[in-house]
Amino acid sequence: MTPPDAAPPGHPTAEINETVHQRHRLGILTIAAEAERADFGYLRDALGLTPGNLSRHLTVLEEAELIQVEKGYEGRRPRTWIRITRRGRSALAAEIATLTELVRRHSQPRPPARPDPPAQPDPPAQPGQAAQPGQAQP
Repeated sequence: MTPPDAAPPGHPTAEINETVHQRHRLGILTIAAEAERADFGYLRDALGLTPGNLSRHLTVLEEAELIQVEKGYEGRRPRTWIRITRRGRSALAAEIATLTELVRRHSQPRPPARPDPPAQPDPPAQPGQAAQPGQAQP
């Protein structure tokens, strides 16, 4: 049985990838896709995350094989860089395609909704006639 809040089969929302769709992870993937590699500090500042929160999101994406995390040094300073993987690019492209379809569906002009006609009161019962359903008995 389909849960009541599930999207109907074939509806674009059924294609949303929960790992990618979370806004901070979507931000990480889009930034990583725009650059050869993204610096941990830049991601932290650009997304307004604490180091611990960013680390947790990176772990989720790395476990899903959507990014690679590189650790190294720049001079004597330890650094962490993030690269998007092929799988990450594919997942990001699919997510963007899904969101694009939703925007397309909801940006088309729709005909104005027709209001429901006003309810008509039941006519009064005539003497000697049985009351109709919804009518009060005299």
